[in-house]
Amino acid sequence: MAWDSSRPVQWRRLIREWLIYVGIASAAFIVWFLARGKTIDPVLFVGLLASGPMYLMFSYVLAKLGYQRKTYRDLRAQREVASVSRTSGGAAPSTTGSRTKPPPTKRTSTGPSQHRKSTKPKRR
Repeated sequence: MAWDSSRPVQWRRLIREWLIYVGIASAAFIVWFLARGKTIDPVLFVGLLASGPMYLMFSYVLAKLGYQRKTYRDLRAQREVASVSRTSGGAAPSTTGSRTKPPPTKRTSTGPSQHRKSTKPKRR
């Protein structure tokens, strides 16, 4: 897609996602270092804070190019629409109905009694 300066950028969402990332990463660093009995290096947190502007700039460029990830709300609504169309359409198979059994293959035999008899004589 081409660059479009009129496309909106959802700054609140981007900042919230980055803050969640920083919180989870900070907690993971703290747990990791405390579990190993080492001192926590503050440089890690400086690196986490430096990731913010980079993440926001990268997301800004992607938003202006037209990329926008779906929210959980969008995915949930899409799933509900699909389930409603499946149940009301009639042509789609029901999810509660029984599935048809696939045809047997070489690997799904019913036991040793179903093996073909060999026409070759056995070697001794």
